Amino acid sequence: MKYISSLTSPQPQSTTMKTLQQRKLTPSKRSQKRRFKGWGKLVTSGLFLQLLLMAGPSWGQEKKQEEYTYSELLNDINAGKVTQVEIDPRLQKATVTLKNQEKPEEVPLFKQNPELINRLKANDVQIDYNPSPDNSAMVRLMLQIPIILLILIIVIAIVRRSANMSGQAMSFSKSRARFQMEAKTGISFTDVAGIDEAKEELQEVVTFLKEPEKFTAIGAKIPKGVLLIGPPGTGKTLLAKAVAGEAGVPFFSISGSEFVEMFVGVGASRVRDLFKKAKENAPCLIFIDEIDAVGRQRGVGYGGGNDEREQTLNQLLTEMDGFEGNTGIIVIAATNRPDVLDKALMRPGRFDRQVMVDYPDLKGRQGILDVHARDKKIDEAVSLEAIARRTPGFTGADLSNLLNEAAIFTARRRKEAITMAEINDAIDRVVAGMEGTPLVDSKSKRLIAYHEIGHALVATVMTGHDPVEKVTLIPRGQAKGLTWFTPDEDSGLVTRNQLLARIAGLLGGRSAEEVIFGEDEVTTGAGNDIEKVTYLARQMVTRFGMSELGLLALEEDDQDNYAAFDEIATKVDTQINLIVEKCHQKAQTIIRENRAMVDRLVDILIDQETIEGDEFRQLLEEFKEPVDSAGPELCKSV
Repeated sequence: MKYISSLTSPQPQSTTMKTLQQRKLTPSKRSQKRRFKGWGKLVTSGLFLQLLLMAGPSWGQEKKQEEYTYSELLNDINAGKVTQVEIDPRLQKATVTLKNQEKPEEVPLFKQNPELINRLKANDVQIDYNPSPDNSAMVRLMLQIPIILLILIIVIAIVRRSANMSGQAMSFSKSRARFQMEAKTGISFTDVAGIDEAKEELQEVVTFLKEPEKFTAIGAKIPKGVLLIGPPGTGKTLLAKAVAGEAGVPFFSISGSEFVEMFVGVGASRVRDLFKKAKENAPCLIFIDEIDAVGRQRGVGYGGGNDEREQTLNQLLTEMDGFEGNTGIIVIAATNRPDVLDKALMRPGRFDRQVMVDYPDLKGRQGILDVHARDKKIDEAVSLEAIARRTPGFTGADLSNLLNEAAIFTARRRKEAITMAEINDAIDRVVAGMEGTPLVDSKSKRLIAYHEIGHALVATVMTGHDPVEKVTLIPRGQAKGLTWFTPDEDSGLVTRNQLLARIAGLLGGRSAEEVIFGEDEVTTGAGNDIEKVTYLARQMVTRFGMSELGLLALEEDDQDNYAAFDEIATKVDTQINLIVEKCHQKAQTIIRENRAMVDRLVDILIDQETIEGDEFRQLLEEFKEPVDSAGPELCKSV
């Protein structure tokens, strides 16, 4: 894999920003809120109307007092001007008809009007009693209807919510698997590249489902389960989608975490419900992603045998291969942690096949790039093979992200097609982070330049070290400068000389600071380098048997198994220190013997800010001085 030596400065821990989440209403809640606001407006308007009606009589009296008064009525009766008076005892008003006046006048009355009645009778004025209809009861009813409707709506909403909650309680134990009669994922095996061995294994599963008679005719049984194992991003879920798209059979997909709940028995019930539905639609596929969430080893939890996760696992084991068994159901599961899975889950009869989905090799990376480049406009000068060579250790997800970042750079720069410039910038961003502001020419910039040149020079001189790809002073992420190395070929084995060369190369930056500026001027920039050096040296001593302690494995899974034995721990620390110190001396020797070359390379790096690997090696040939190219010979005494 590609690795980087970088000059970093200690960064303070960032404080956690508090986020304020706004509460959003669902469409049903928004409509219910609008209904409540509408009824509220209706109730308000009704109350306002009632107040107007209650205030109506007194308002009318004030207005009539300005036009026609009770005293004027008495005077007109005495003067013989009144021909008829219509009395409304409920509203306590009188409608007066005057001679030579078409429009009658209204006069407010008292509760008791004996004087008015006597005068009307004395002057032979016609008196009519016409009480107005009493609508107060109807008005009160109309005002109460909105309130009644509002209460009714609230009651209905509460009842519906209770019904929904009871329905959820009844369906809580139901499986949440997504079911598709014919999974149209849009993915086929032609869209999967770089993992040919795994693809071939799963193609057989598809053939089992489509043409089972080809295998059953000679006594072969359909495998019950296929476990996909591999690092994140290598294409496990993509393979499952391809199987679903190719098989043309009912497809269930679910995550392992969806089985386990805080309530006892829910996970096991969901497993039963899932396999019940699958049996009804057999032959079919079940895909369980991240099965390690439910398939961990039993007997290690706090709940013992009654632990909910263990109950769920027990039910899964029974459904896959129990007393009843199942026919025509193939379970495909994916995990990147096979070491934590229960042994009963891994045995044949449950997961008959374990398919490794590992990092793609050079040919695989090129095939993956071909797949992801189909829908992108790429310049003809771009070589996908060259990109594949520059990206060892990249997964399918990394390569997809790489081309996407290159497309984003192309759009920003308003180009019509992706060129190698965008590809290179995308690789730098994916590997090291976003590009920062270039450093201003100063003492700090020169010190960083010596540090990075120290890495590159020592690594190039040491035999067995990976070649330098780029040296740059452009900050990326938290690194102030970077020196990148890329292996020539993918290899899973590393020799002792190669490990010693890597340690010396990592110490090249600190060694350059010590030789050029002195012990008192060394910086914190080598902190990350020292961590890597310590890790490599410890691995050599405690796991690889590459020290005087002999062929002993003293650590397992990053656990210090010897921590309780002070004598062994002391010996381990001594051997680690011996390896690091010898490689440190070698790096300092290379810097001292090539001091003039280092100064010249630093000047060029400060001027250009970036030196590519081929150019760096060419400069070394031009300014070559007698150097000890024997590699890690000085370290062989370790």
